[in-house]
Amino acid sequence: MYEDKYTITDTKQDILSHPTRRDRIHLLTLDPVLATDVRARIGMDKRLRRCTVIWPHGATVRDAVEEMERSGLETISSRLIIFDVRRATLPKLRRAFNAIVGYNRRDFNKLCYSICISDGPLNLFRDGAFVDLFVPFLAEHRVDFHPAVFFYDPFLHYEPNEAQLQTIDDDFIIADAIPKRLAPFFKKDGMKIDTIRQFFRAVDKDEETRKKRQRMLRHIYKKRIAALFPGQEEQLKDLLTRRGVQWASEKMNLYPLYFEDWVYDLIRKARRNASSPKPKNPLD
Repeated sequence: MYEDKYTITDTKQDILSHPTRRDRIHLLTLDPVLATDVRARIGMDKRLRRCTVIWPHGATVRDAVEEMERSGLETISSRLIIFDVRRATLPKLRRAFNAIVGYNRRDFNKLCYSICISDGPLNLFRDGAFVDLFVPFLAEHRVDFHPAVFFYDPFLHYEPNEAQLQTIDDDFIIADAIPKRLAPFFKKDGMKIDTIRQFFRAVDKDEETRKKRQRMLRHIYKKRIAALFPGQEEQLKDLLTRRGVQWASEKMNLYPLYFEDWVYDLIRKARRNASSPKPKNPLD
């Protein structure tokens, strides 16, 4: 049962505005490792200390999906919604995400902002056509989720031959191994994604160490871009910057580079928009 302040009639739920949002962030993912990384990055940023992060606590994938479907209306209290839209889990979350987008549609990019974190197109590394494949991929997500920024996460991107085959009766498994094309950068065999994420966020380290590790991650990304897409380095160099790369109306950043900066900017912008006086109706 939702509290009264969240109650909306079904016929009007996707056309209403919700101006009483707070410094809350809804993080919508089935991946506990990604959830931990996002929460830790936000939690250690002093600029975001006023923010509360809300995420699914379900013990299983099914529980988490049902929790998001059941509590989706609560997102109308948040200034920022982070969608995990990777290919593997999106089908399971499509119903919940569609409802959540409907609840917030009128406020997106005004009182509320969204961030997408994802892998990329299925055949991204097969023919080296990075831009040709990513532009329609981003356009589709822009229509579906209205993201203020889209983060491509190379550590979420598995090629077709790396996907785990499952039958309908199998429990859903979120991959935890390092994608093969990134594994050579790490000395120990069998390292898991959670170990890599812990290393690069360096929560328990000083600021100098955290910056050094971010430079290391940028170096890895730069080398892989050069190896996978030869001759496109100049075109893709902005992926490593705060502003990200832009192709016509589509833009993209690399997770987790400058992630906290984007979260801070969007929360601040939503807060500022909420406090701005509404223009007067000339017919009043």
